[in-house]
Formats: sequence, C-alpha cells, structure tokens
Amino acid sequence: MVDVRVIDGLGTYGVFRRFGALTPAFAAELERLGYGAIWVGGSPAGDLRVIEDYLDATTTIMVATGIVNIWKDAPEPVAASFHRIERRHPGRFLLGIGVGHPEATGARYSRPYEAMVAYLDALDEAHVPLDRRVLAALGPRVLKLAADRTAGAHPYLVTPAHTRRAREIVGPGVLLAPEQRVVMATDPEEARAIGRPTVEKPYLGLSNYTRNLRSLGFTDEDLAGGGSDRLIDELVVYGDRNGHRGRPDPAHRGRREPRRRQPHHRARRGCSRGVRHARVRTIQLSRQTFAKDAGNRGKISPIN
Repeated sequence: MVDVRVIDGLGTYGVFRRFGALTPAFAAELERLGYGAIWVGGSPAGDLRVIEDYLDATTTIMVATGIVNIWKDAPEPVAASFHRIERRHPGRFLLGIGVGHPEATGARYSRPYEAMVAYLDALDEAHVPLDRRVLAALGPRVLKLAADRTAGAHPYLVTPAHTRRAREIVGPGVLLAPEQRVVMATDPEEARAIGRPTVEKPYLGLSNYTRNLRSLGFTDEDLAGGGSDRLIDELVVYGDRNGHRGRPDPAHRGRREPRRRQPHHRARRGCSRGVRHARVRTIQLSRQTFAKDAGNRGKISPIN
C-alpha cells in the first residue's frame, strides 16, 4: 500500500529544474515560497550527494529525482544512497527512476521494461519502500508497473489528454505528477517562440517521446519543424502572474478556436481529476522563475 502521507507531502505544485541549474540557495528560496517539492532533472549521479545538498539547505520541502537513470547507476549503490539520505532527512526524499532514451544510452538500451522490473526487484531486496519511489512512465505497460510497484508515475512532456488516460490506467490513490512547461507571456506568438525550442531539442528527436505523442493523435507534420502550433499549445501553457492566459489565434490554427487548456493541475475537470501533484517547469528569455503569491495557494508570479 502507498502511504498517502508521502503523496500529500508533495503538495499541489513542485518545481522541475536540472541539477546543473539548481543551487542549495535556490532550493531554500523555493521552500520559502511555499512549494511542496523540487524535482531534480538531468540524471543526477547515483550517490545522490547533490540531493543531500538541497535537503541540507532546507527543512521541510521534499526533493525528488527525475530521474536516476537505471543504465547509468546500479540499484545497490542507489539504494545505499537512499538509506543514507533517509537517516539524515527522514521522509523528505522521493527516488524517481527511469530508463532514459535509446538515443542517449546506445547499445546498453535493451529490453527496457524487463530491465526496469529487475531494478525494482533489486530495490525491494535493498528495502527501499514502495511508497518512496516513483517511475518515469508514458505508455500503458509502464504506467501499470508504476502503479503496482511504486508510489506512482511522473510523466514528462505530456498533454492533459495523456494525464486523463494515465489516471484511468493507474487508478485512484496513486501519485500522478506530470511535468508542465509554463511561459510567462500572454501573447501566443511570443509564448510559442519561447516554448518551441525547449520542446524541439532534444525531445522531438527522442523516440520514446515522439511515439507517445503519436499515440495521442499528433502526426508527423505536428512533430516536424520544431513542432506545430497545435503541439506547442498542448505542451506549453502561458499567462501572466495574475492568471490571465493568452488564447491561441484561431486563424493561426486554421479552425475554430477551442477553449484554452490550463496546466494539468488547474485544467478542465477531466484533467484535474487525474493529477495529485504537478511539476512546473518555467521557460523564459530573461532571468525569471515562478513563485506562489503569499496567501494565494497555487498562484504563480515572477521573480526578477
């Protein structure tokens, strides 16, 4: 059974940031602003020393990896690192693991599902609790594995439609923490110009992501040229600190303008039912990130 206190401890919003761009001081600032979790991307080393640095600099915020790559780090030393951190910071670390991508892994990338099952078996043997680990999952088979063998799934580069589908697969009471790109802009052209490069490279060149996007109804044309407006509008939400959202230009879409989708955690009813926690990734041209306004849960505003 998953301890619901672990899921609830993440809060409503977390911040996703690669470890190379995340300092202990910034982790402390995110905690001060009221975020529930920091998701550390970029495949940090399995010794998890960088994770320990963030926890040492904070007192309550949870820290999760997104991801520890199973091809890069063996399960036994990762488990030892987990237990070291747990002794020092009990209940504040969530071990996120994943298989990465064949384009980055090369010949070692073989039978990834079976490799993940074996990795989870080794974590079981090392007594890493089920509810203190999460799985990077996109497709139905791995989402089901995440629900059965971990606290849940943390999908990356997904749409609200994927979140609804994922919730149907994993069922209730399971963590579902999708990543959501956010741009602080109200003009759709400006927002797409900022968001598109972060989707195109490297993600539209990685087969795991493109396969998943095709399963959601996107075509080769949508995936070409840095991504169609339809694709970018589904993957990157935009607005200002007061919650005003830009709306896609119907002429630019070539069809009647649909209702604009909000982030997964605040989207239409079908999406909000699916999410327990959302990982916000801010994208900007200037030095800008997101903070929660004091006394306004979930409100996003810029820091200059």
